[in-house]
Amino acid sequence: MSLTLGTRSCAGRKALVAFSGQADLPWLRLLKPGFRHCLVAVDFAGYWIVVNPLSNRMDMAVCNTMTAEQLANFYQSKGLRVVHTRTLDPGRKPVSWRPFTCVEVVLRILGLRAPLILTPWQLFRKISVNMKKSLDKPEK
Repeated sequence: MSLTLGTRSCAGRKALVAFSGQADLPWLRLLKPGFRHCLVAVDFAGYWIVVNPLSNRMDMAVCNTMTAEQLANFYQSKGLRVVHTRTLDPGRKPVSWRPFTCVEVVLRILGLRAPLILTPWQLFRKISVNMKKSLDKPEK
């Protein structure tokens, strides 16, 4: 197997974004309850790559025994809210500088350019609307 970095788009891959209300840091309690943290899982050739950006480290895992529904059900059983979505092609233009937060990590992994999205609640609304639009769009 060869490893190629940064040359192929990952657009169109299934993704799950999970939202948590847990607030380990005091200032996170200022955020909307239920939307104080987010993580992302992306399907890559039958494996789910899970990225959980924490304040002190980046947790990563690979799951190869679950479908999207099973993984979503697992997170929901832990009290997280899950949105099914897909990755986008972010284009070649560099993303502007922004604070390194869980939201920023998820935005970049999904390929979303949304400079006004700063909180997990805003991200939830953005991807929920985008997913509804893509589901409402007739197949060609």
